[in-house]
Amino acid sequence: MTRKPTRQQTAVAQELASREAFTSAQELHAALTRSGASVGLATVYRTLQSMVEGGKVDALVSPDGETIYRSCGSSGHHHHLVCRECGRTVELEGPAVERWADKVSAEHGFRDVEHTLEIFGVCRDH
Repeated sequence: MTRKPTRQQTAVAQELASREAFTSAQELHAALTRSGASVGLATVYRTLQSMVEGGKVDALVSPDGETIYRSCGSSGHHHHLVCRECGRTVELEGPAVERWADKVSAEHGFRDVEHTLEIFGVCRDH
């Protein structure tokens, strides 16, 4: 049985969906607070984690070590190219990366392998 999202969970999902760039839980919480929504920071974190587990949100660790989130535009496995200046993000398919990961895993006797690849740089607008 699927539970209906709470008002707070809906507010978190809507705020995140309104953004194109990756953003932190703290930034989302601050924006929700400014808009008058009564949502605790712990609820923001729990909601984001649930959405990540459900495949609705991408999460990655920024170069400074903070986990940041973005509504997922692709239902399949993909990677990201992220601008360090403005947060602009391009979702990338990576068949060469997939082949390499499969090859290296097999060479070392690993199975049931998962991986992530995030490329950070500065976009042409900066």
